[in-house]
Amino acid sequence: MDFERSDTQRALLDALGTLLNRHAGPQRCRELTERGAYDHELETELRAAGFLDVFGEAGAGPLEATLAVEQISAELGAITPVPHLLVLPALGLPAPEGPVVLADREGPGPVRYGSEARQILVVGADRCGVAELSPDDAEPVPSAYGYPLARVVARRPDDLAPGTSQTMMNWWRVGACAEALGMMQSAFDLTVQYAKDRTVFGRALGSFQALQHRLSEVSVLLEGVRWLTYEAAFRGATAESSAVAASHTMATLHRLTRETHQITGAVGLTREHDLHLWTLRLQAIRAELGGLRAHQRAVVTSRWEVTAA
Repeated sequence: MDFERSDTQRALLDALGTLLNRHAGPQRCRELTERGAYDHELETELRAAGFLDVFGEAGAGPLEATLAVEQISAELGAITPVPHLLVLPALGLPAPEGPVVLADREGPGPVRYGSEARQILVVGADRCGVAELSPDDAEPVPSAYGYPLARVVARRPDDLAPGTSQTMMNWWRVGACAEALGMMQSAFDLTVQYAKDRTVFGRALGSFQALQHRLSEVSVLLEGVRWLTYEAAFRGATAESSAVAASHTMATLHRLTRETHQITGAVGLTREHDLHLWTLRLQAIRAELGGLRAHQRAVVTSRWEVTAA
């Protein structure tokens, strides 16, 4: 098994990294968060450079699109990469300009960028629906999670073909895993650097064995997220692989949030420190798709074809 990235993947991520260095990052994220705004400029640059078409590109594909979602999220790109790069192309739909939101008809809750979105995809029992949105369809709600949130009611969605709900759910799960992976890796790297730089009792904080053990365990969990997510994308987001990846990702997300904030101490809880830019957004992703228990029930259903209680 080859764990190295291909030449195409390296070239793709190098080019994407160069673009994100100019149009994303913590400072840009802080500016947009203060205004509660979507980054139309970043989306325009990604669209012009062809990154939104990677899913269906010859020589690339769903795995490369998943890698791009991971990198955009790691750099705090304030767009909706999951529908644009994964869900819409998987359903064979064009990617419109501006934010696109994903919602569950059975459990409609606040969605990211709902106030600015002009299109919504809704998971139904068998078919997913797609609808255009107007500003009157959204009700903004207070958000402490880094994203502007709103409750959105889709009026008269057009149902797509039978079976599209499962396709949407599976790719939504893979996308959520890729977003979480990028953000968790950035939060983890920031914490490791803090442990190297911070000194207590004349020693680097990271030199204490107890903290090394805790960081090592989180690193192992993160590698699990990485390879389960890549495997699910490589397999075309089957129901089982996407649910297994999501279950492990959301469980890791909980552990990583606790450990990174405990190790960085009080400074990690302040607005001046960058850690919260990733960990607050992770909580919004954690709540999507019904959360950890819904992913675990999906594993049971897909593997044993029974409905979990």
